[in-house]
Amino acid sequence: QVQLVESGGGSVQVGDSLRLSCAASGTIFGWTLAWYRQAPGKQRELVASINQREMRNYADAVRGRFTVSRDNAKGTGFLQMNSLKVDDTAVYYCKLDWKGTEEYWGPGTQVTVSS
Repeated sequence: QVQLVESGGGSVQVGDSLRLSCAASGTIFGWTLAWYRQAPGKQRELVASINQREMRNYADAVRGRFTVSRDNAKGTGFLQMNSLKVDDTAVYYCKLDWKGTEEYWGPGTQVTVSS
């Protein structure tokens, strides 16, 4: 059982930056780490992911503004979010995935972007 805790969310203005962190209770080596978000009244959507070979994938809405990274030694994942928009307002979740057979989710962190 792996526990995840996100941090770094908050309330910011349009154009600001935030860096989210996802701390795991154990090693993340070999796992794919992904960030999802869910806005009020909308379905949860994939924002970005990074696999064990550091291959990254981004949603079209955030490509060029967000950067996903990981530190296996510290068991932590990151989501650097720049040029934030009002539409980025959501609860952000991190997920660890083991080859599609096992997954763990964090409780989420709120990001609110206002104009």
